[in-house]
Amino acid sequence: MNDLRTRLYWLMGLRLVLVSLTLGLSLAFQVVKGGRVETFYTLIIATYVLTIPSAFLLHRLSSPVALTVFFWTQVGIDFFLETVLVARTGGIESPFAVLYVMTVAVASLVPRRRVGLFAACFCIILFGLLTNIQLYGLADAWGWLPPGRLTAPETFQTFGVYALALLVVGILGGTLADQLYQADQSLREKEQGLSRLQVFHENIVHSISSGVFTADATGCITSFNPAAQEATRYTITQVVGRPWREIFNWHPDQESDELLGGSLSLTTRFEVECKRADGNRLILGMTLSPLHEQGDQTGLVGVFKDLTQIRDLEEEMRRKDWLASLGEMSAGMAHEIRNPLGALAGAMQMLRKDATEDETNRRLMDIAIREATRLDNIITEFLQYARPPALNLAEHDLNKVLAETLDLVQHEARTRSHIKIVTSLATGVLTALVDQDQFRQIFWNMATNAFEAMPEGGQLTISTGCRHVDAGGRKGDVIEIAFQDTGEGIPKQNLDKIFLPFFTTKKEGSGLGLAAVHRIVDLHGGWIKVESQERHGSRFVVCMPRSGNAGMRLWHEGRTPWKRS
Repeated sequence: MNDLRTRLYWLMGLRLVLVSLTLGLSLAFQVVKGGRVETFYTLIIATYVLTIPSAFLLHRLSSPVALTVFFWTQVGIDFFLETVLVARTGGIESPFAVLYVMTVAVASLVPRRRVGLFAACFCIILFGLLTNIQLYGLADAWGWLPPGRLTAPETFQTFGVYALALLVVGILGGTLADQLYQADQSLREKEQGLSRLQVFHENIVHSISSGVFTADATGCITSFNPAAQEATRYTITQVVGRPWREIFNWHPDQESDELLGGSLSLTTRFEVECKRADGNRLILGMTLSPLHEQGDQTGLVGVFKDLTQIRDLEEEMRRKDWLASLGEMSAGMAHEIRNPLGALAGAMQMLRKDATEDETNRRLMDIAIREATRLDNIITEFLQYARPPALNLAEHDLNKVLAETLDLVQHEARTRSHIKIVTSLATGVLTALVDQDQFRQIFWNMATNAFEAMPEGGQLTISTGCRHVDAGGRKGDVIEIAFQDTGEGIPKQNLDKIFLPFFTTKKEGSGLGLAAVHRIVDLHGGWIKVESQERHGSRFVVCMPRSGNAGMRLWHEGRTPWKRS
């Protein structure tokens, strides 16, 4: 229907152009020759008077029947104007009789049906009546249709040529209109089928739970499905046009990157560790395949799954299995060692009293007693770690608990060289369900660990805050207490080991400080984030679910005790 309306607008516009050019030029010619020009003026005015209101009326028509009636009215107007023009310019001898052919051609195309033949027949009848009236002088008295100068045979011959031309144009125009209509219908059906297929494929890509992206031949991302956006926290506008290696943090120095250099000819599977848009750690299991179009490789398509929670749980299970085995063995050994160690230390203290005259023996006895005491302290710390403490949980303001610990931390900092402490505590109350004594121990251990990472001095920044998270089975408000130092940093190969008991890089460390922190935070249902870079310091963030929100129950489902950022 809209197509018919458009063609009607074209018909009316074509009418105005033809009348303006044909009659305008003829009018100029008639003026020069001194001929009668009233007919031309009248036809030009009548054309504009009939066409302009018709254009406004066409805009209001909506039904197909009304448009069809309107079309035939426009064709009738054209035939009427052409008949008047032909009659006033010589009848069968008029040079404007060819306009009938143009009207029949337009009439056969506009409705998209085979109506050209009917329009041609109507035009032949109309032109035949005009020819007979002129031939037999039936309108001589009117004065506007003078008798023709052609003989009867010449008149019929001319009429026959016009009639044949009109029939041919009507038949060919109608046939062409039918073919165009069928071709248009076929093309529309194919376009609709293609659109449905495209929508179907897009729905599949948008509905699958795996992340899917495509990249062009240069490696720049061209599409990013909703699952990919949810996993990475990037929106499609943030990634389109950027290299996929940049988004997924695939560095050229990784070993299997050689398989992905240049054009990808085979399907490649690998695991990559990158970061979400919010900076959190993200582990992906990715499959890359070449993307072909007409036999040529035009890019690649990547499918990936978020394995972060699975890998974290695997690490935690391995760690717990290892700790369980170690705990059973070590706890028994610690008890067995502690008793003779105490007796040994007591005996050495008694011997030391008898070694007062020998300076060397006294010094050796002091070393033995000191090391025995140190060993006893290590065993005590380990037994405390291996035996989970009974938590006295209550709702406390972590800002207040931290402030109570800061006095001890400030005092410890003054005993060390060139240590500066900067605090940035969030306003408001940060309430969490914790054992405040255990958290004081956490804050103390974190601070002293930062001091020891800055033997030459530096700055420790302690800050608190609250943010909302919705990822990895967690949803709710999280309290974050961050300890950021400017010390030596942690080598990348040690990041996975820092919370294991007895792992330490310090000369006199027991390796139980961070392990105890991790254990306490784990028992509270929280986790620790670690960000570190060698020679640029470290940042430890203790994350705890804020009490009083509906999302707290989710923290105990698939908890991750610690993770790298």
